[in-house]
Amino acid sequence: MAVRQMMRLFRLWRLCAHDLQLMWLALRHPGRPIWLLPAAVLLGLYAIDPLNFAIPALGFIDELVLVPLILHGLVMLLPAGIRGDLENSIAARRRATHF
Repeated sequence: MAVRQMMRLFRLWRLCAHDLQLMWLALRHPGRPIWLLPAAVLLGLYAIDPLNFAIPALGFIDELVLVPLILHGLVMLLPAGIRGDLENSIAARRRATHF
Protein backbone atom coordinates (compact mmCIF):
# COMPACT_ATOMS: atom_id res chain seq x y z
CA MET A 1 0.00 0.00 0.00
CA ALA A 2 2.79 2.44 0.84
CA VAL A 3 4.46 1.81 -2.52
CA ARG A 4 1.28 2.76 -4.36
CA GLN A 5 1.03 6.01 -2.39
CA MET A 6 4.67 6.81 -3.07
CA MET A 7 4.11 6.24 -6.80
CA ARG A 8 1.15 8.65 -6.74
CA LEU A 9 3.28 11.22 -4.96
CA PHE A 10 6.07 10.74 -7.51
CA ARG A 11 3.61 11.26 -10.39
CA LEU A 12 2.29 14.39 -8.68
CA TRP A 13 5.82 15.81 -8.44
CA ARG A 14 6.59 15.00 -12.09
CA LEU A 15 3.40 16.84 -13.03
CA CYS A 16 4.46 19.68 -10.75
CA ALA A 17 7.79 20.05 -12.54
CA HIS A 18 5.99 20.40 -15.86
CA ASP A 19 3.43 22.77 -14.38
CA LEU A 20 6.18 24.88 -12.85
CA GLN A 21 7.81 25.20 -16.25
CA LEU A 22 4.47 26.15 -17.80
CA MET A 23 3.84 28.70 -15.05
CA TRP A 24 7.27 30.29 -15.58
CA LEU A 25 6.66 30.64 -19.30
CA ALA A 26 3.08 31.83 -18.75
CA LEU A 27 4.26 34.62 -16.45
CA ARG A 28 6.51 35.87 -19.27
CA HIS A 29 3.86 35.44 -22.00
CA PRO A 30 2.58 38.79 -23.35
CA GLY A 31 -1.05 37.62 -23.37
CA ARG A 32 -1.13 36.26 -19.83
CA PRO A 33 -4.31 36.80 -17.81
CA ILE A 34 -4.20 39.72 -15.38
CA TRP A 35 -4.89 37.44 -12.41
CA LEU A 36 -1.90 35.17 -13.04
CA LEU A 37 0.85 37.26 -11.46
CA PRO A 38 -0.98 37.90 -8.15
CA ALA A 39 -2.02 34.23 -7.98
CA ALA A 40 1.58 33.09 -8.53
CA VAL A 41 2.85 35.49 -5.87
CA LEU A 42 0.23 34.28 -3.39
CA LEU A 43 1.14 30.66 -4.13
CA GLY A 44 4.82 31.46 -3.55
CA LEU A 45 4.02 33.16 -0.25
CA TYR A 46 1.83 30.24 0.77
CA ALA A 47 4.67 27.82 0.00
CA ILE A 48 7.08 29.64 2.33
CA ASP A 49 4.69 30.79 5.05
CA PRO A 50 5.86 30.65 8.69
CA LEU A 51 3.42 27.83 9.49
CA ASN A 52 5.85 25.49 7.77
CA PHE A 53 8.42 26.32 10.43
CA ALA A 54 6.04 26.36 13.39
CA ILE A 55 4.38 23.01 12.68
CA PRO A 56 6.74 20.90 10.52
CA ALA A 57 4.19 18.17 9.76
CA LEU A 58 1.78 20.67 8.21
CA GLY A 59 4.59 22.23 6.21
CA PHE A 60 5.53 18.81 4.88
CA ILE A 61 1.95 18.14 3.75
CA ASP A 62 1.75 21.59 2.17
CA GLU A 63 4.91 21.22 0.16
CA LEU A 64 4.28 17.68 -0.98
CA VAL A 65 0.57 17.78 -1.75
CA LEU A 66 -1.24 21.12 -1.56
CA VAL A 67 1.26 23.38 -3.35
CA PRO A 68 1.56 21.08 -6.42
CA LEU A 69 -2.22 20.70 -6.59
CA ILE A 70 -2.79 24.45 -6.43
CA LEU A 71 -0.07 25.00 -9.04
CA HIS A 72 -1.74 22.47 -11.34
CA GLY A 73 -5.09 24.19 -10.81
CA LEU A 74 -3.62 27.56 -11.77
CA VAL A 75 -2.10 26.08 -14.94
CA MET A 76 -5.44 24.49 -15.84
CA LEU A 77 -7.14 27.88 -15.46
CA LEU A 78 -4.90 29.41 -18.14
CA PRO A 79 -6.69 30.07 -21.43
CA ALA A 80 -6.36 27.14 -23.84
CA GLY A 81 -4.60 29.22 -26.49
CA ILE A 82 -1.86 30.36 -24.15
CA ARG A 83 -1.46 26.88 -22.66
CA GLY A 84 -1.17 25.41 -26.17
CA ASP A 85 1.47 27.98 -27.16
CA LEU A 86 3.46 27.17 -24.05
CA GLU A 87 3.22 23.40 -24.60
CA ASN A 88 4.48 23.87 -28.17
CA SER A 89 7.35 26.00 -26.91
CA ILE A 90 8.37 23.35 -24.37
CA ALA A 91 8.14 20.58 -26.98
CA ALA A 92 10.31 22.59 -29.40
CA ARG A 93 12.93 23.12 -26.70
CA ARG A 94 13.01 19.41 -25.93
CA ARG A 95 13.41 18.52 -29.61
CA ALA A 96 16.22 21.04 -29.98
CA THR A 97 18.16 19.65 -27.02
CA HIS A 98 17.73 15.96 -27.98
CA PHE A 99 19.24 16.28 -31.50
